[in-house]
Amino acid sequence: MNDIVGLQTIRNLDYTILLCDDIDSMRVFYTEVMGFEVHREIPGRWIEMKVGSSLIALRLRSRPYDGASPDAATASLQFAFRVPPADVDAAAAQLADKGIELLEPVADLQPFGHRAFFFTDPEHNIIEIFADIWPDT
Repeated sequence: MNDIVGLQTIRNLDYTILLCDDIDSMRVFYTEVMGFEVHREIPGRWIEMKVGSSLIALRLRSRPYDGASPDAATASLQFAFRVPPADVDAAAAQLADKGIELLEPVADLQPFGHRAFFFTDPEHNIIEIFADIWPDT
């Protein structure tokens, strides 16, 4: 008999859904600013983009349990994208060229062993771009 059942069989985070009030501005941000390609779409309701082995989906906030949108001073989600160490500063420069304001400058974050920076999307989700800079991280 298999002792591993139910929740113990979870092995991967498959996709993340970002709830949106303005799905069109989020689409522009993630395709034109971040450079992600649309994988699948239900126009005006759902946009799915493949990022490595994961999916990021944008879904129009429309269900009763979605709750109210957070205001600009209240982030509801932070997620991170890993890049090679040499690309952290280049990514920050690319975003600056596209008019994206960093929340704080590129920095080496201790004790995590990351070189990272943070910015937000149009719905105020915090995005981190980072690289492992310690050999054992």
